[in-house]
Amino acid sequence: MPANSKQSLRDEQKLQTRARLLDAAKDLFATRGYAAVRVDEIAAAGGASRATFYLHFTSKLEVLRAIAEQSTAPSALHFYEDLDRVLDTGSRAEFVAWMTRAIAWFHEYKDLLPAWDEATALEPEFREIARRGILALPNAMTSYLARWPAARRDEARLRVELLVAQLERFFTRWAMQGTIDVTAAQAAEVLTDIWFPALQTPAPAQAGSE
Repeated sequence: MPANSKQSLRDEQKLQTRARLLDAAKDLFATRGYAAVRVDEIAAAGGASRATFYLHFTSKLEVLRAIAEQSTAPSALHFYEDLDRVLDTGSRAEFVAWMTRAIAWFHEYKDLLPAWDEATALEPEFREIARRGILALPNAMTSYLARWPAARRDEARLRVELLVAQLERFFTRWAMQGTIDVTAAQAAEVLTDIWFPALQTPAPAQAGSE
């Protein structure tokens, strides 16, 4: 077998091992949270040794970070790029539809949310990753930000960050703790009542107004 074929085979095997470790970690984090899972358990569930694990990742935290970068971060960014488009339409109905999709997105990733929360509380590095992730969301909304006066764009970003925070908190209480008794459709309507007006661009200042 040519040397380059052997190298390609080794590279493919490494990619497969890494993927197995990520899938194993995702399952473990979803069922047991972040703190309780050990590197040895991830390696065993992925069909690898502890030494092999450390060929691919430096720590349990790096695995969780890779899962976030691989799945949740890109899709979350897409949702706020889509929100930018929705706000351009000025349509409340479009906003309700977006809110419904956002709730469904949280539901897709709900099994991993406790692990994110644990890692954010326990790991300063992951807390910084989470902070950067939140900051990236309003920055993806270029049309929305451009409609705000330059002096108020930090406020515009804050409004989006508060929307993200409320959606996360609502979903935790609704789908995970069961302390809010409402349908997804009802929640989307009420959240729209709150956030559709809150995200509107301020009217231009009138000439001569104080």
